[in-house]
Amino acid sequence: MNMAVCNALAALTAALAGAASVHAQYPTRTIRFIVPFAAGSGSDTVARFVQPQLSAALGQQVVIDNRPGAAGNLGAEIAAKAPADGYTVMLGISAHAISMSLYTKPGFDLVRDFAPVTMLASGSFTLATHPSLPAKSVKELVAFAKIRPGEINVATAGATIRLAAKMLESMAGIRMTEVSYKGTPQAITAVISGETSVGFPATSAVIPHVRAGKLRALAVTTPRRSSMAPDVPTLSEAGIPGYDVTTWYGLLVPAGASKEVVVRLHGAAASAMANSAVKERFAATDLEPNMSTPEEFATYIRGEIVKWAKVIRESGIQVE
Repeated sequence: MNMAVCNALAALTAALAGAASVHAQYPTRTIRFIVPFAAGSGSDTVARFVQPQLSAALGQQVVIDNRPGAAGNLGAEIAAKAPADGYTVMLGISAHAISMSLYTKPGFDLVRDFAPVTMLASGSFTLATHPSLPAKSVKELVAFAKIRPGEINVATAGATIRLAAKMLESMAGIRMTEVSYKGTPQAITAVISGETSVGFPATSAVIPHVRAGKLRALAVTTPRRSSMAPDVPTLSEAGIPGYDVTTWYGLLVPAGASKEVVVRLHGAAASAMANSAVKERFAATDLEPNMSTPEEFATYIRGEIVKWAKVIRESGIQVE
């Protein structure tokens, strides 16, 4: 073997050893955790539930970087353009899958630009009505809406709730009149006051008002019943088979991140989600811990994109 070949092999061996050493040491510095919504939002709350445990498991500081704007798209665009070295992590949410079809230029591609790490948790919305509405079940609501098309006003706040209403209209063959509000608190207030008849608030936000008699819960939007309201049926059980609107949260890293980085982050997330305090916090906000493999999360994300593309196409809604 000549000297040139020996030198080349030696260099290659050193490079591989160096790369292995880098992966073995990861992380060696602070990790930025991009949350695509403002401090105090639901997404921010989820991130802060797991942040301390992620830091402990990784042995490095994990710093939350709130980047709100464009319904979560701004933060996703920033994360998509970050180096794929494992030092930028993003909280992916269900709205990101919706954005793939809702916006003509979202600024990122959820499949192309990201490597899934794991799902963290999922939660439900609740189809709630003002007590004065003469419909005590989903079937009665549908029957009423068919007799009086467009007369039922539905309060919406944000893309997911808006499309939850559109999905119900499409699957039940009814037509309601949408009234858009700035946020969930305003939408709930509108239904409580009777300004609108129907809403789709987060289950954790609506159940206290249901217990107080201010609202009536007809069904939850997820395939499984909520632990916070086990007596409330799912929409699928209540007569709209296959209906599924789930709010979900998970960890993503920029595409190109090494397998070693993904595995390390997945292990840290598993450690965080196994923590009893984290479990209690999720349960108190009607969020079900829902860990997955990176491959399972990737498959789920693709399915969500396809599902919402169909709803958006049929509703004719799209944002420039």
